[in-house]
Amino acid sequence: MSYCLAIEGMKPESRKELHKNYHDHYYGFPIHDDNELFGRLILEINQAGLSWETVLKKEESFRNAYSNFDIQTIATYTEEDRERLMSDPGIIRNRLKINAAIENAKTIIDLQKEFGSFEKWLEHHHPKTLQEWMKLFKKRFKFTGGEIVNEFLMSTGYLKGAHAESCPVYHQVLEQKPLWVVKG
Repeated sequence: MSYCLAIEGMKPESRKELHKNYHDHYYGFPIHDDNELFGRLILEINQAGLSWETVLKKEESFRNAYSNFDIQTIATYTEEDRERLMSDPGIIRNRLKINAAIENAKTIIDLQKEFGSFEKWLEHHHPKTLQEWMKLFKKRFKFTGGEIVNEFLMSTGYLKGAHAESCPVYHQVLEQKPLWVVKG
């Protein structure tokens, strides 16, 4: 069952609204800000092994804990910052995921130097198959398995599949010209 259809049957109403807000306003829509792209990558990495609902509930805490997803700031995190994150009950306290966020920030800075932005790096490599994207991400980033890469790229408009074509939001996403439509 697609995410679009699954939301309708969710109970209680608060759970349904949490998912519906993400589905209707964020999922599959292109992101053009590098910090927000990086933030989505952090969230997708932290979802590994957990439900997306857990991450959605903690999104604001993640934003606060990780300096509003500011790449430059996170790339300079120290051991003290790692320990601060490990003791923050508002986020997923997993050392591998925390270390991945910091190392991935450094990687994105290198990509920005070479391509002008993280977004331009993604655009440069588009279109690719999921398997090609997975190899590319595995080569450049930490903690990026197949499901993480797939969800990151679908949720940010680089791969098709975020919404069923019968979903009203599908047409709103198309209006934003995600890269899978423009360069697909």
